[in-house]
Amino acid sequence: IDHNLPINKSLDIATWDLECEFNNTDHRTELNGMDRLIVRRGQPFSIKLKLRYGEYQAGLSSLTCIAETGPSPSDQYGTRAVFDVAAGSDNPSAWSATVTSPPGNVVALSICPAADAPIGRWTLTLGGSCRIDFILLFNPWCSGDSVYMDNEEYLKEYVLSQDGIIYRGTLEQILPFPWNFGQFEYGILDVCLKILDTNPKYLRNPGKDCSGRRNPIYVSRVLSAMVNCNGDAGVVLGRWPALDKLSSDNPYEGGESPMSWKGSVDILLNWDSSSCSPVRYGQCWVFAAVACSVSRALGIPCRVVTNYISAHDTNRNLLIEYFYDENGRNHGRDMIWTFHCWVENWMTRPDLKPEYDGWQVVDPTPQEKSEGVYCCGPVSVKAVKEGELATKYDAPFVFAEVNADKVDYIRQADGSNKKMTSFTGVGQKISTKSVGNDRREDITHLYKYPEGSEEERETFRKADHLNKLLHRQESQGLKLAIEVAAEKRKGCDFDVIAVASNSTTSEKKCRLLFSSMAVSYTGVVKDNCGFKDLLNVELPPGGERRVPLRLNYSKYCDALTEDNLIRLAALLVDYSTKETIFTLRDIVLDNPEIKILGEPKQNRKLAAEITVQNPLPVPLSNCCFSIEGANLTGGKTIKERLESTVEPGEDAKVKIYFKPNHSGLRKLVVDFNSSKLCHVKGYKNVIIGK
Repeated sequence: IDHNLPINKSLDIATWDLECEFNNTDHRTELNGMDRLIVRRGQPFSIKLKLRYGEYQAGLSSLTCIAETGPSPSDQYGTRAVFDVAAGSDNPSAWSATVTSPPGNVVALSICPAADAPIGRWTLTLGGSCRIDFILLFNPWCSGDSVYMDNEEYLKEYVLSQDGIIYRGTLEQILPFPWNFGQFEYGILDVCLKILDTNPKYLRNPGKDCSGRRNPIYVSRVLSAMVNCNGDAGVVLGRWPALDKLSSDNPYEGGESPMSWKGSVDILLNWDSSSCSPVRYGQCWVFAAVACSVSRALGIPCRVVTNYISAHDTNRNLLIEYFYDENGRNHGRDMIWTFHCWVENWMTRPDLKPEYDGWQVVDPTPQEKSEGVYCCGPVSVKAVKEGELATKYDAPFVFAEVNADKVDYIRQADGSNKKMTSFTGVGQKISTKSVGNDRREDITHLYKYPEGSEEERETFRKADHLNKLLHRQESQGLKLAIEVAAEKRKGCDFDVIAVASNSTTSEKKCRLLFSSMAVSYTGVVKDNCGFKDLLNVELPPGGERRVPLRLNYSKYCDALTEDNLIRLAALLVDYSTKETIFTLRDIVLDNPEIKILGEPKQNRKLAAEITVQNPLPVPLSNCCFSIEGANLTGGKTIKERLESTVEPGEDAKVKIYFKPNHSGLRKLVVDFNSSKLCHVKGYKNVIIGK
């Protein structure tokens, strides 16, 4: 023992080691890199201090620690903490520091941030001479953190997984859409923190905003607003050509089609490198995917969710009214989208009842303002299911997306509107990627009780949704349905069939109109692809009539939007009763399959061979493959162009080279574009060996 060491002598620190490799690995942030300290709140990290002279002696030596975040650290806002090295702390809301080494001139210090500390960039000052910069994230592995999730497999999927599946298509034909979230790619975490520092609340009051970052409710709401650029310097500019009535010649001039994005990395890096100018362009799945990347990067468990037959209730009356003409075109203002994507973030809700903890809907697509800002949520999924519309935030809007009542009218020749019997149910097959595999998980039961159940009726009464209770009806005698072949390849001619049936005891004479139109996923109808009007359809008692409609490539090829969607509309009018029955069905045309061959290994340059067959009766020119994958392509998109045209039935083929830099399961995502065949997606799961 050095008897010359005075009591309560402050330690004189000469050098320090942040042990980034050990700490980052322990805190599950190692994929962000090992060159700086990135840790999670509520979990200790270690620092080694080498003293200039003397030794650390418990009870004799002293060391004051000061942790600060934000431009104006404050005890009042919780953005500054002062604490001494002590035996330890049982208070998860307090910062603590303990020495874990024996007496000597090298001191192993264990620092534990408060489990509710604001996330972001922090500075830790030790003894006045040692200044350490580090990044603090949410910690879903810590039971004291409000984003705690007690399931390791869920954490691997919803925090650590860098790729996934987003679902598009239609209710009857759900299509998996691969996405590279890339939250651990180089530079992405810095961009995510920059998003927080660019939000208007920070610019108005940075101290209060930094303090709010302790709360995932606050952070999720900020991200919902900042992922879109409506009213702020947000990340993505939305564009829906059909909704905005833009020219079809070049609707995405000055940017990229939303369909062209394969991941969030390019979007986030482009926003950062362009001085926070919005990236052009996005639609709902792009907004949701970027929000998912940022949430996971910050440590909030997050998943992308797709709702099929999704309502947009502009006047919040839980009623969607469509006014159709005989061709199936809607002339009303309300909208139902073929699908709509949002995210769910996992957190506790201390501002609500305990049963409303867990998944919260956060919708970054700019649709309606909330508290004067284009954002939506977080709102508890459980609260939506229970019809608790007074729940923060934006419960009525989300409830309507999955529960609004759709009422259809047919516009008569004299201009009057006649109510029709229809069979469209809002909010179906709500989908997300399963944990640990690429199968689709149906989570509709988390949002809705079974249709017709007593629980559902009680929910509607609670939500004052009496219209849905009163107006459930369908024809007791005539039925109308649309059948579609299993294979509907783009480039081929195929039949769709309207099936009218009569379950009454008397013969029915009817008029049947059957139309097909190109449509966007937001429900905006474009050009006609085929039409039939049968004035004398006779239906005997118990009989049916099957009416085919041929869809020819020569007719639909130039009418299609990039969504590859065709809306089929059938209208049946009973001459005797004047009853009108109407049904819609959206179909998506199949693109060809992309084939990927090759098995990469870590730190070895390998090749992947990618092919796609031309299914069209015309040659393809300007062919280009775009390839990317988390930890596969170095955070960049690889593009390979073909010089020659690809004749009908022939393969477009490229070979690409890349060098994976981390082991594990990854997705190689491919996008093919050409003059006549665009946005053909494909992916391959690859296991990167060591």
